[in-house]
Amino acid sequence: MIKDNQKYFNFILIIADSLVIIISLILAWYLRFRTTILGDVGVSGWGFTEYMIPLVVIIPLYLVLYYIFALYQPQRTNTLISEVGDIIKANFTGLVILTALLYLISADDYSRYVLVAFAILTTLFTVVERMAVRNSLRIIRSKGYNIKHVLVVGAGELGLKFARRIDENQHIGYHIIGFLDDNREEGDKILNSRVIGKIKDLEHFVLTEPLDRVVITLSPRDYNIMEVVDICEKHGVKAVIIPEFSKYFPARPNIDMLDDIPIIDVRYVPLDNIYKKFLKRMFDCIAATLAIIILSPIIIVTAVLVKLSSPGSIIYKQERVGLNRKRFQIYKFRSMQTHDETKIAPHWTTEDDPRKTRIGSFIRRTSIDEFPQFFNILKGDMSLIGPRPERPVFVEMFREQIPKYMIKHYVRPGMTGWAQVNGWRGNTSIEKRIEHDIYYVENWTVLLDIKIFFMTFIKGFINKNAY
Repeated sequence: MIKDNQKYFNFILIIADSLVIIISLILAWYLRFRTTILGDVGVSGWGFTEYMIPLVVIIPLYLVLYYIFALYQPQRTNTLISEVGDIIKANFTGLVILTALLYLISADDYSRYVLVAFAILTTLFTVVERMAVRNSLRIIRSKGYNIKHVLVVGAGELGLKFARRIDENQHIGYHIIGFLDDNREEGDKILNSRVIGKIKDLEHFVLTEPLDRVVITLSPRDYNIMEVVDICEKHGVKAVIIPEFSKYFPARPNIDMLDDIPIIDVRYVPLDNIYKKFLKRMFDCIAATLAIIILSPIIIVTAVLVKLSSPGSIIYKQERVGLNRKRFQIYKFRSMQTHDETKIAPHWTTEDDPRKTRIGSFIRRTSIDEFPQFFNILKGDMSLIGPRPERPVFVEMFREQIPKYMIKHYVRPGMTGWAQVNGWRGNTSIEKRIEHDIYYVENWTVLLDIKIFFMTFIKGFINKNAY
């Protein structure tokens, strides 16, 4: 059996990552100065050698960043999407630092095209490299190598659930050698394993079996779990605990520490992370600014048509509920006749709503009425992508009717979102919309935002449910 040696494996990864960095910079230079892919063939006062000299700094810089972003930690239980997200973050940070260093040393002749191409190529090649590593490990583990041998203490509900997850995810390379339980007979079958003894036999199995870790699924009401942990640590075997109350968690929990007190956040929200929050905010500001510039002719023409179509203001403001339940004024092009909302009971807009202006139906159906929300994004009220914000009166109604409705307010609301690109927009199921919103809140990644962004264009802005 091949011994699982993380240090040896990391050494191989470091060599592979270094080669990827070198190849990426060489190819970026070649694309800029030997082809017309990035425009006309570039001319620079610097030669090939001068462009390669920064590798002395780039290689250690990127390897340190990969270490900081946990790319050299065991990835057995991490998804590929999670690893790709870490690669993107590390490479983006590296590009920012590298650009700043070149600016500080006044290296103005270093092509910005080369830098951008290098960032893109490094990311793509590193992702391909890590995919190749994962596939290789799957093949190796399918043949019985590189396996972690696990003993489960407790054959109750949690033990069975753990066994099911291992059986469903065999690629992570965990093998359960058996269960210890005082309430089950020796030989009882638990999925693909069996009960092999009582809890008092733990020390015997720790000493006689090639264990990598012991998984404890006992209830603290029935057993002194620390006695089990002490036996494992006495003999140098790692113990992990699956807490009994984990079955009540609605999502992946986030664990923080207050001195020596663990604090468990039962709702995992990726955008609670400062770096991820900054990355999304920066993307929002850049995208909103570019959108305003590119769409300015449409925005100006629409403003004129709205003004000519009926008396009243061009921009319609309405109170909505956003991040952390804070209220803000959302901006839209006015698509209805001016009226006093305080004197009209709130209700959904209908297909033949008499309040709509001549141009109102068109700009609502094509989503042009939403364009002023780019200014909401710049103000920080909204994001380009996120759950759609709702009026306070409906929020108060839905929070009582729909379980977990308020979870959508853990992140900034968006102009478009996961629910909208999946068809849950306008007069559709609120339950399905919230289901998709919660998925977005708990599973946000840069790649998911990119997917929603392109799905918005692919599916088009015209929506039959937008009245």
